[in-house]
Amino acid sequence: MKTEQSKVRLPAEGSLILSSSPHLRTGDSTHKVMLLVILALIPAVLASVWFFGWNALRVVVYCMAFCALFEYLWCVLAKTGSTLSNLSALVTGLILALNVSPLTPWWLCLAGAFIAIIVAKQVFGGLGQNPFNPAAVARVAMLVGATGPMTMWMNPAPGAILGLADKVDAVASATPLAAAKAVAGNAAEIARYNSWDFLWNAFLGNVGGSLGETSALAILIGGIALIALRVIHCHIPLAIFVTITVFVWIVNLASPGLTPGPMFHLLTGGVMIGAFFMATDMVTSPVTHLGGVVFGVGIGVIVCVIRIWGSFPEGMSFAIVIMNALVPLIDKMCYKRPFGWHPSSVNILQPRRGEIK
Repeated sequence: MKTEQSKVRLPAEGSLILSSSPHLRTGDSTHKVMLLVILALIPAVLASVWFFGWNALRVVVYCMAFCALFEYLWCVLAKTGSTLSNLSALVTGLILALNVSPLTPWWLCLAGAFIAIIVAKQVFGGLGQNPFNPAAVARVAMLVGATGPMTMWMNPAPGAILGLADKVDAVASATPLAAAKAVAGNAAEIARYNSWDFLWNAFLGNVGGSLGETSALAILIGGIALIALRVIHCHIPLAIFVTITVFVWIVNLASPGLTPGPMFHLLTGGVMIGAFFMATDMVTSPVTHLGGVVFGVGIGVIVCVIRIWGSFPEGMSFAIVIMNALVPLIDKMCYKRPFGWHPSSVNILQPRRGEIK
């Protein structure tokens, strides 16, 4: 009697997945994410142009153009495909521009772009392989190597670009952080930086500083938009803000008049742009939410230590670079345990105590 062989039904052609994981992905491409970041930074760019005039726009154009140029030159020399289309170089240039003064000369923008694109990114293998945030590395290098030009600030003149105010004063002036640090310990002078009038001006952007350090409102608009669009998570920014608030509050309790209050430290300097647009870099930040919280707490502590006791008035970029170096350790300590994990399963191939090897 003949047994009828069961017919094996093969999968339809093209239905087998032969590529490496992950197989399930979101529809967000690198190009789309970078474009959303650029759009989220437009309010900050417009605010900087409103307060500092054409000088702000000049710095933005220089930094973005030089970063794109170095990205293209690297692709040509390394004989790789062009990566300009993913817009990552333009994002780096824009964030770099928002981290420098409106008086920054073109040659310093060129040097910063070289450090950000070549030294901090391409040398490590390009986008996705760099351990440090390129813009943060560039700012730190520029500040250490060219302290003079990097500490020349302009007095803001709202509406000067439209002729609604007097011409912007292209003279050196102290940022609120530097001015407050100069009077540390003087309770009467420190109290001036805690006034609602000063804090309101800092929130709107009518204070001196880098292009992206002036208007906290403009940065908040872009940052909240990125969170709402799920481009970034809120864990890192919130951890930074809460840590700075608690740290400064404790310092003021222990030594009144040493430094202005928490709101001053949140609204001035690079805390806002650093928390929303630099610390949340997907490549250089931890992969888990718990790791992001640890990462943000570390940044907040380092920022406060540098601002209050360090030699520099601002420490956001330093803090980000330092914590970037600790990301592998944070990921190792905060990785998600697989289902069914038990401490006894660790080093399961190693002989237990008392067993013969």
